[in-house]
Amino acid sequence: MKDGFISVACGSPSIRLANCAYNAEQTFTMMRAADQAGVKLLILPELGLTGYTCGDLFYQQTLLRGAEDALSTVLAATRHLNLVAAVGLPVRVHNKLYNCAAVIQSGIILGLVPKAYLPNYGEFYERRQFSPAPEESSTVTLCGQTDIPFGAGLVFACENIPELKFGVEICEDMWAPVSPSAAMAAAGATVIGNLSASNDIIGKDSYRRQLVSIQSAKLLCGYLYTSAGEGESTSDLVFGAHQMISENGTLLAERRFDGGLLISEVDVQRLDYERRRTQMFRKMPDSAREISFRLTEETTKLTRYVAPRPFVPEGKEDRDARCREILLIASLGLKQRLEHTGSATAVVGLSGGLDSTLAVLITGLAMKMLDRPMTDIVAVTMPCFGTTDRTKNNAVILAERMGATLRTVDISQSVRSHFRDIGHDIEDHSVTFENGQARERTQVLMDIANQMGGIVIGTGDLSELALGWCTYNGDHMSMYAVNTSIPKTLVRHLVSYLARDSAEKDEDLSGVLEDILDTPVSPELLPAVQGKISQKTEDLVGPYELHDFFLYYMLRWGFSPAKVFRLTVYALGRQYDRTVILKWLNVFYRRFFSQQFKRNCLPDGPKVGSVALSPRGDWRMPSDAAAALWLAELETLK
Repeated sequence: MKDGFISVACGSPSIRLANCAYNAEQTFTMMRAADQAGVKLLILPELGLTGYTCGDLFYQQTLLRGAEDALSTVLAATRHLNLVAAVGLPVRVHNKLYNCAAVIQSGIILGLVPKAYLPNYGEFYERRQFSPAPEESSTVTLCGQTDIPFGAGLVFACENIPELKFGVEICEDMWAPVSPSAAMAAAGATVIGNLSASNDIIGKDSYRRQLVSIQSAKLLCGYLYTSAGEGESTSDLVFGAHQMISENGTLLAERRFDGGLLISEVDVQRLDYERRRTQMFRKMPDSAREISFRLTEETTKLTRYVAPRPFVPEGKEDRDARCREILLIASLGLKQRLEHTGSATAVVGLSGGLDSTLAVLITGLAMKMLDRPMTDIVAVTMPCFGTTDRTKNNAVILAERMGATLRTVDISQSVRSHFRDIGHDIEDHSVTFENGQARERTQVLMDIANQMGGIVIGTGDLSELALGWCTYNGDHMSMYAVNTSIPKTLVRHLVSYLARDSAEKDEDLSGVLEDILDTPVSPELLPAVQGKISQKTEDLVGPYELHDFFLYYMLRWGFSPAKVFRLTVYALGRQYDRTVILKWLNVFYRRFFSQQFKRNCLPDGPKVGSVALSPRGDWRMPSDAAAALWLAELETLK
């Protein structure tokens, strides 16, 4: 359970209707298999010890006694197991019959949860045999155990893993307008298990999938759903053993028509963080009742998929849809700013690199929305000591193909004059040499904007802001920063999407965009070597693929450095050695903390995703915060 990962499983064993002894054997065999696989929480189907479709046989004393004996058998056979399991059976309480989930561990019944909402339509008539859960919880005796908690909404809390609390509901409970799981989540449950016996008809699987995903998203929880399968009556119905494991709206694993065990990991630390961040559950329900248990702690083996590029959808269709949405949001934001300020022009510093290319393309989309000519975009290229013919030519071609007003301002003489003024040796290629050029470029842009009644459009992206890879009061500053919440790994896909989109309309524009995509990322602030870029950003600060991964899990989910490292090795370990990952992770934390002063005075810019660094809303951090705790944790990983 290290790092909050809990191994969970849905199980759907083969059963025989009303053959409780056989069903008990299948149940404890599956529990043992789950335990061998490292599972800590197992959910089994509704009424699994008898079968769901027994109908009026549930009136028979023989079947009810058989179900209790079956549970006793399961308890005895699993008393050495540490995992917690929810097993379905009918239970008599005060002359009423309840459809229950018995939550068991190490041969002990921790609690009995009766079904709250009983269907009474179509092919399901549970109210004929069963009573809905009583409003008040109580205690019952079963299998020789006394004082067993009984009631809907019980919450089972792990003493040694405080983020792990779980609740159980049964089938129809999830369909109800206000499900029992809502109260369980409000009472702290981060995982909900659903014991079900939902049959299969055309389209029902899709509906169930939506319900499970939505429920886990609404309640910020892990949701385990398992349905009955092989062995249920096929008189009129077919049960397909539909199993799903979902976490906060994301389906982690799914299986149908195959029974057996479906295993994944739920990250309860992540869920706990999200609840603290959003403060969705503010009041503990008055009826909340906790039952404590303990688990043997160990490192959970990860099997769930972790995307190596969390900002970038992997399927082309999803990726293109994401690109369209981001471009729309960013261009709408700029459209509003241009309208509000009454700006005659939008001034963009065009270097021939990815970020400035995306900024000018977004500006073009905003001008189209305003039904204004592309000549209202003033694209300024400012060659200096590190500028190569390739990037300069690409900037010129891009501006011309877009129809923008192109201005070329060679800043090399101005920078030399400035260096003479401050007494800086032109051969000293230190940070002063680099930043002097960056600030001169910003001054040129600002003055041209004044000259032409416009505003300067910023080009810096989210990844650069996280690392502080920008010159304070240089490229750090603008009147509106359209790329400010777009990570570097996504910038590339946005430009690629626009290149493909323009391929048929303008082959030359598409061609120059493709060449820009192939150009190494560089600020071009050091002299070129034999006409080629000598300064490659990723050689200096590390691969943006890694930094975007670090940023996503550190900022969006609040993961510790050790957990970020573990996930990076898991997701990207084939591309990068552990020592390389640890090296750049150290760089990431050092720069993220030391460069906060730059983020605390950022210009406005449109938020496009769930990770953003605006000091006005998304990230509020003192500039003097120390990185010592985070770096100390990284030291332990060496």
